[in-house]
Amino acid sequence: MIKKNNSFLLKILLSSIVRRRSRLMVALVGIAIGATVLLGMVTLCYDIPRQMSREFRSYGANMILVAAGRESLMMRADIENAAALLPPEKVLGLTPYRYETVRSNMLPYTAVGVDFAQVRKTSPYWHVTGQWPERDGEILIGADVAEFTRLVPGRGLTLEGRNKEQARYEKDVTVTGLLKTGGVEDGFIFMSLESMEEMTGEPGFVDVAEISVMASGRELRDLAEAVRSGQSRVEARLVKRVTQSEETVLGKLKTLVYLVTVIVLVLTMICVATTMMTVVMERRREIGLKKAIGAENRSIAREFLAEGLILGLLGGLLGSACGLLFAQVISANVFNRSVTVEFYLIPATVLVSALVTIIACLIPVRRAVDVEPALVLRGE
Repeated sequence: MIKKNNSFLLKILLSSIVRRRSRLMVALVGIAIGATVLLGMVTLCYDIPRQMSREFRSYGANMILVAAGRESLMMRADIENAAALLPPEKVLGLTPYRYETVRSNMLPYTAVGVDFAQVRKTSPYWHVTGQWPERDGEILIGADVAEFTRLVPGRGLTLEGRNKEQARYEKDVTVTGLLKTGGVEDGFIFMSLESMEEMTGEPGFVDVAEISVMASGRELRDLAEAVRSGQSRVEARLVKRVTQSEETVLGKLKTLVYLVTVIVLVLTMICVATTMMTVVMERRREIGLKKAIGAENRSIAREFLAEGLILGLLGGLLGSACGLLFAQVISANVFNRSVTVEFYLIPATVLVSALVTIIACLIPVRRAVDVEPALVLRGE
């Protein structure tokens, strides 16, 4: 008996959908559009932190390593051990820095030893005119130093100074490029860390290390705490101006995404409710006749809700396919990267679409069960 009733209900639903396909198509399109925006926006919302984290890395490193306690210098081995505590797939680059005061033509300058291959990853905003140093004895000079000394790429100079034991050193170097960042780097002279160690005769020491980590603010704090707990000689600190800016931008973007998604779902609900209300008005005589021959309000409500459920599921499936394409197009045009799809969001989108459709059908269903058979059959 139950199977016969379900079969009869299915025939009624299919007949109703076919006879009113033009009106129900409007509701189906509205649900599909809502599901498209829902899946697309939620997918982007999940992927935006990853995408934005990569974009923010172009503004510099977001974590620095310094010597713990009262020590002023760190061993390079300690930095490597600290970096090993971070997930390798999240570390975009690690650059150690060694600072020394040198003289050239009796004038003092700050010389910085770096790993040029890594500094391109942690500080991609560095603009070099000329060429990056590739061999021992080649240096970059900041724009302010170049303006003061009138040095250009290809010119040479002699750097001299004293190491920690007050032993005097001297090194002939050649300028290969001019560095301009708009920051303090414009006043420095940069050479490879190996050249710095050979010049001073003090290998293995660095003052600070910068790390560019692809992680959100909360995750970044957890990673910094893991480094502090795992290394007694190295302390991890966050670059607050970078992490705070990143969290602020991400927070506003997520709020915007959620707001647009809610608005689209409300509009979808209004579209479905309006369409189903029209269907109810067109079927008033049919509903009145059913109630006159003994149909219960529950069966009528179930019929309309089942019709809405079918529309919601179909619209959700169609919208999910379009939503994946929508998210990929937005990500490709904004970030020039493909989006990472969380596939569990697809069934969630279909369920939300069905739920929104059922909620939108509640008012039309209430109007349907309130139909008075006597009035309708008299044509009133």
